[in-house]
Amino acid sequence: MKKRILWVSFALTAVALLIFSVFSAEIYYRSSLRHAEGFLRACSGAFDETRGIDELTEEYAAELSRRLDGARVTFLSAEGAFLADSEDKEDSDRSGRPEVAEAISGGNGEGFDVRASSTLGTDLIYYCRAFSEQGYLVRIAVPTYSFWGIYADSLPTVAAFLLLDAVICLLFTYLFTGFMLRPLDKLARDAAVKKKLETDCSELDGLVQVLNGMNEEAAAHLRELAEEKNLTEKAQRSKNDFIANITHEMNTPLTSIRGFAELLAAGSLQGEAAERAARTVLSQSERLSNLIACIINYNEIDSDELPSYEVNASRIAEETLESLSPALKEKKLVLLSEIEPDVLLMSRQERIAEVFGNLIRNAIRYNREGGSVTVLLTHQMFRVSDTGIGIAEENLERIFDRFFTVDKSHGGKNGGFGLGLSVVKKLCEKAGWKLSVQSKEGAGTAFTVEFS
Repeated sequence: MKKRILWVSFALTAVALLIFSVFSAEIYYRSSLRHAEGFLRACSGAFDETRGIDELTEEYAAELSRRLDGARVTFLSAEGAFLADSEDKEDSDRSGRPEVAEAISGGNGEGFDVRASSTLGTDLIYYCRAFSEQGYLVRIAVPTYSFWGIYADSLPTVAAFLLLDAVICLLFTYLFTGFMLRPLDKLARDAAVKKKLETDCSELDGLVQVLNGMNEEAAAHLRELAEEKNLTEKAQRSKNDFIANITHEMNTPLTSIRGFAELLAAGSLQGEAAERAARTVLSQSERLSNLIACIINYNEIDSDELPSYEVNASRIAEETLESLSPALKEKKLVLLSEIEPDVLLMSRQERIAEVFGNLIRNAIRYNREGGSVTVLLTHQMFRVSDTGIGIAEENLERIFDRFFTVDKSHGGKNGGFGLGLSVVKKLCEKAGWKLSVQSKEGAGTAFTVEFS
């Protein structure tokens, strides 16, 4: 980590130093240009303004250049045409040069430009002044450093500072890193032995909170693993019960069908006995078919992606009670119902009918003869309660498991498969409704569906 801190700190400071050197060179370059401009203005004062255009000769340009410490002097006509030059003999139009064009068209009669001379091959700063009354221009140029020239001259100094920076970073890393990392070392030691971490360093408060949060999450995860282990001894039990139940549910009608079919095939049954056997084969076939249909319906709920729509649950509840009235009369049950009008739910008609029908049928199936069934439907909930056999406390958590039935006869007198409540639970979860049960063995059961 010390090496990383060293390299990061050196890289940051080195980049900052290089950027600073570039800006410093730029500032110095611009300052030198301003100084050169002032110098060239002062130089123009050495020109004899009394001279006429005919007196602007090469000899005078050379003389003026010597007086100005070798500055290049050029005489031009008012239109920028070449007259004479202290160094260049080329007779060409200079009106297109930036400083000349600015002096001709500018309001103050002056023009400046910095560029590499095409004739001398060096960087020059040019100053051109218009003498309007005399009808000519005087241009003076002196050598100047370019930006990159200035920066190149500063490179040895920059290199020295970079070396010094490397030494300082090295000292800082090895002298102060240990002091800076001491709170982290302490925190690491405490993390190995303590569950709740604390620190005196305010900068590490966020890290301490994160570590404490991770410790809490780890503890919670361990608790979840323990709970999951317990849920796994229960899932295994549920799996065994499921296999036993579905095997029994399917073997019971199959055994009857096969037994009577063998008797009929052998001709052992005649007349009324053969008719009873045929009816048994038919009823058990229907039971097996219903069982298969229930399993298929149960499995299709998860993959059902059909859209929901607004359904009048009040009408479905009334139709369900009407269709089950024969079963109520057969068991001599008293029906107490309170159904609010126009209870509208977002679902599908067949799904609501399935929830209502399964709960009411269970209330009838597991009720005692002469008891009562109470049905309540409001805009907030649907409740079905009965005065039947009830559910033992140890079975309350299992009644929604597949093929679990309170009646252990597996389709004996009550004739259920144990899938109805599993279907109800799945449909409620899919719709976002809360399903709950209250029961006492021998005193009846109440199922409540709260609509969200």
